[in-house]
Amino acid sequence: MDFASFNVGDGPAAFLTFAVGGLAAVVAAWLALSVDPPVWVYPVVLVPLVFGPTLYGLRVGKAALLAAEYQRRAGEHRADPSRQDAS
Repeated sequence: MDFASFNVGDGPAAFLTFAVGGLAAVVAAWLALSVDPPVWVYPVVLVPLVFGPTLYGLRVGKAALLAAEYQRRAGEHRADPSRQDAS
């Protein structure tokens, strides 16, 4: 299969930025308001919480978009030079 003809773009990365970033913000706020830990606890908790789902999610998201493009035979638009519009 030629992967060069597919263009999944930044869709999975944008979605994961909002989803994982929102999750990290909620966890950080919960930690701050309910536990009030020392500052070093935040990176220890939040770094794995952000990197794990992001790395796994990018792989799964890009694969899902690539499969959707393959299933629908999507591709880049190519203009047909032999067709002339009557404008």
